[in-house]
Formats: sequence, structure tokens, C-alpha cells
Amino acid sequence: MNSLSFLKQMAHDVRHQKMRTALTVLGITWGTVSVALLVAFGEGLEAKIRQQQAGLGENIVIAWPSRTSLPYQGLGKGRRIRVNDEDIQALRREIPEANFSGEFSRQSSSFKREKVRLTPDMSANSPIFAVMRNVIPAAGGRYINDLDMDRRRRVVFIGNKLKTDLFGDGEGVGETIMIDNTPFLVVGVLQKKGQDSSYGGRDEDKAFIPESSYRGLFSERYYENVIFQAKDAPSTPVVTKKVYETLARRHKFDPTDKEAIAMWDTTEGAKFFAIFFGIFRGFLAIVGSFTLIVGGIGVSNIMYVVLEERMKEIGIKLAIGAKPRFIQTQFLLETLTITAVGGALGFLITIGVMAVFPYAGLDEYVGTPKASALVLLSTSALLGLIGFIAGYFPARRASMLDPVVALKLG
Repeated sequence: MNSLSFLKQMAHDVRHQKMRTALTVLGITWGTVSVALLVAFGEGLEAKIRQQQAGLGENIVIAWPSRTSLPYQGLGKGRRIRVNDEDIQALRREIPEANFSGEFSRQSSSFKREKVRLTPDMSANSPIFAVMRNVIPAAGGRYINDLDMDRRRRVVFIGNKLKTDLFGDGEGVGETIMIDNTPFLVVGVLQKKGQDSSYGGRDEDKAFIPESSYRGLFSERYYENVIFQAKDAPSTPVVTKKVYETLARRHKFDPTDKEAIAMWDTTEGAKFFAIFFGIFRGFLAIVGSFTLIVGGIGVSNIMYVVLEERMKEIGIKLAIGAKPRFIQTQFLLETLTITAVGGALGFLITIGVMAVFPYAGLDEYVGTPKASALVLLSTSALLGLIGFIAGYFPARRASMLDPVVALKLG
């Protein structure tokens, strides 16, 4: 049988089984959409959450000097630990495999600009802070630099929401604001970013100034917290241990006393989400696959119906010398064709949904669905496997018919 006669035979079968064929194709289509979209939405949601996590900083650790909880070398517990610039310099010297920045925080400073009066959170730190915390300037501005630090310049970098509160639709950069009656030049505005966690307010609402200028204005020596980032993320636990050991040696407390320096290791959250979303994607894939399997069962059923209706035709072909393999191949190709049509429609619907979804504005909440090459290949492979299994058994039964019995039943 050539390709043309095969297509004619298939068209004949479809005309006689319109409803069953349509429902079967629909089942395969829905199954394909289920697998592809569920996994695509899972990937989009994961990317969105990771992006939100990165708003705080990637693979950073925030450390808060506190009080000792263990006695050490004759010193009692309950001693307050304070970290200053000398400690930061020591950490940088002794742990070169990580970046460090101290941070001062202030919530009571008055910001004035014409008739606007605000008291936003203010952070004073070093230039490397912006790199670790993903504080990225919008076009036309910059963050605090080393020259600002060396010359104790009165410059300020402000969050995008704070900029709107102070300047409305104005640019902000190049303007002067009064901070506690001291003029500061705005050198940059935060580029809008997602941020689902913080330890002192969202960056969009904050102001950032050089720590050297802060010390000169407010005569403070001790940092409220220290932020560090291992240059190689997997080595974060090793770096954290070294930080405890270095500060314990300088301030004479037990290096195993975790309460002396409280730490928030954000890499732990990243590990949890990696495991969670791996399981979540697997669950979505299983749910979608079962839907696709149901469609495959429908394909198998309709092929059994076709077999019953074409019993006489099969008997004639076998009687005049057609080989069983020929009959089996014919049925199998018809099954795979129906599966392919349903799968193609499913992929088209999936692509259409992913293209339209961002315009609905919902991606802000659940992310933009992404159909990676792995998703498409996996779904296609699953479709092919289901189509083959669904068609194999009816095809095998057809090829094993006795010609006399087939003609009698037909």
C-alpha cells in the first residue's frame, strides 16, 4: 500500500468514525496541553520565585553581632559583641575567598525636598554592598563608589519608590535633598526589581549613603550587621565557619557560639526551593502524563472499533497474500498519525497560551510560562510512546487474524 492509498483508507475510517476520532484527537490534544502547560507554568513560577529571591542578593549571608551565650576562657556569657571597620578589614585579609561589607542602619533621619518630608530607612555601606545585594542603578545613575568613600562625599542613592515619593515623575539624579538638614546629592536611583524578603525594609523604599560619610555625621563606629558572599556559592558553609573563627578570635568568644553572631544564610533557602521545585515539576508532569495516557486509551479503543469494522477487508488482504507485518504496520501508522495530529494541536495551543499570557498581566504573580527544549522533547517522546503502545495491540491482533475467520466475521 502506497502513501496515497494509506491516506485514502485513513480518511475513509475517519468519515465512518467522526465522533470517536474527534474525541480521541481531543483527548490527545488536552493531554499534550496538560503536560506542556503544567510543566511550563512550573518552570515560570520557579524562575519568578528565584528572581524575587535574588532581589535580596544571591548566595549572601547576613550576620548580626549579638551577645555571647557560652562562657569562654574565664569570660562570662552575655557579653555584647560589636563589629567595626577593623573587623571587616581583618575578614577581608583572612578570608579572601569572600566579599564583605559592614552596614549601618538608621530609621529616624529626616529627608526634605521642597514641601516633602519623609523618614525612610537609610543604609550606609561600601560599594561592594551593591554587588552582593543586587542593588542595580537605573540608566543615568550610579551607586556609591570608592572616591565617595575616600572623600566622604555627601551623596545618596535612593530606591525607585522613594524617588517617586520625593520627586514624583522627575528624574531625581542630580537633584539635592536634605538629610537631617545636611545637603546630599542624588547620584542614582534603584532599577525596579522584585524582592520577596528583606531584613530592614524593601530596597525600593530605602536610601543608601557612603559609610564613611555616615560615620562623620553620626559618630557611630559599630556596624548593625555584616554581609558577606562567598565567591564560590558551594563554599558558603566553609566561609561561614571561618567568619565565626575570625571574629571569635578577635572578640574572645567560643567559635561554636552561634548566638554571639546570628546569621541568615540565604543559600539554605535556595537549596530548599531547588528540591521543592524539582518535586513540584515532577508532580505536575505526572498529573499531565496521566491525562495524556487517558487520551492514549481512547486511541486504542477507536482502533479496536476500526478493526471490527474492517475485518472483511483484512481477511481479503491476508487471503491474497498480504503479510501480517504489512497489516500490523498499517494499523500502527494510523494510530501514530492520530496521535501526532492531537499532539500538534496541543503544542499549538500551548504556544498560543504562553504567547498571550504575559499580556494579561498575570505573569507578575505566577511568572511567565516557559516551554524549554527538554519539556518539548519529553512531551513528544511521551506522545510517541503512548501512540505506539495504543496502536500496537490492535495492530498485533489484526495481523494475527486467520483469513477464513476474518472473512466469516466480516
